[in-house]
Amino acid sequence: MEIFWYGHSCFRITDRGQATVVCDPYDHEHVGYSSLKLRADIVTISHESPSHSYLKAVKGDPYVIDGPGEYEIGGVFITGLRTNHRKKKDVTLPPNTLYLIDYNGINIVHLGDMVQVPTQTEVEALGPVHIALVPVGGSTSLNASKASEAISLFEPNIVIPMHYATEASKANYDPIAKFLKEMGLSTVETVPSYKVTSIETLPEETQVVVLDYPHE
Repeated sequence: MEIFWYGHSCFRITDRGQATVVCDPYDHEHVGYSSLKLRADIVTISHESPSHSYLKAVKGDPYVIDGPGEYEIGGVFITGLRTNHRKKKDVTLPPNTLYLIDYNGINIVHLGDMVQVPTQTEVEALGPVHIALVPVGGSTSLNASKASEAISLFEPNIVIPMHYATEASKANYDPIAKFLKEMGLSTVETVPSYKVTSIETLPEETQVVVLDYPHE
């Protein structure tokens, strides 16, 4: 199984013989980065926004998942769970759905635009998380310290940060360095993708993997 990051919150997850999943495709005119030209069998959308739900960027007539529930498509099991629970007076908090994507027992969670640190009940409802795709740049999602807190609850083997400031991003987010410092790291070398063949090959201690994005 291989995970690619295209900037912002957009990922493509693929595995031989199984459905390809794209998470949170964006309109590049809103967020920056290169225009997306992706193909997928499944698209997950954390919430309605040009920066997270731009279906025109994905070819192949994919099955679209845009809310909570349990789904099985092409051998991939996906569970959607609503987060960002509003209080009565807080009308600005955006609705959000996180997705647990199960590829042959390897569980990947995409947190979308999660703002609030999840509760212990929400974490336990998902079961084990092996790879966590976590927003870390603040503003409309978790900041570095809250992301670190959420990671300590999920206890994943691998953390892949997203939704942070880069040279290509138009949004006003914190840089990745702030999150790395929160995790006790100085620098991390970026890699073009993350590959995993089985749960047994994952590190026992939580490890941060920073993915590069396609450059024009």
